[in-house]
This record gives sequence, C-alpha cells and structure tokens, in this order.
Amino acid sequence: MYITIIGWVWLGILVGVVAGFILCSLMNASKTGELESELVHQRFVRDSLKEEIFRLENQSKPKPRKRRNIRANKIKVGK
Repeated sequence: MYITIIGWVWLGILVGVVAGFILCSLMNASKTGELESELVHQRFVRDSLKEEIFRLENQSKPKPRKRRNIRANKIKVGK
C-alpha cells in the first residue's frame, strides 16, 4: 500500500515538472518575441540617427559671398 502512494507521488512530481516546463516555455516565447521586435525597432532608429548625423556632418559650408564694393554717390540736398 505504501508503494502505491509513493508511486502516485512520483507520477505527480513528474507530470508537474513536465507541465511546468511547458508552461514556462510558452510564457517566455511571447516575451522573447516582444523583446526581439523592440530590438529591431531600436536598430532601425539607431541607423536612422546615424544617417542623419553623417548627413549633417558632411554638408559643405556655403561659399562666402564676394564683397560688394558699393560706393555712395554724393547726395545733394536742395539746390
């Protein structure tokens, strides 16, 4: 009689371990999917920001305007 009780206890332990392992695997699969999608998004943002930085750093400076040589003519007031 004690052997049957011990057998049922061991069977319960084995079934519980297998069920727990399957349940943990299913729970982690959804979390892993979310983390991978977040990682892909972060890489996209990083690459976009890198391109923006390189674009801003590599802009050529505007060419300076030539100095204008403007001379004011004599202005006569009245006659």
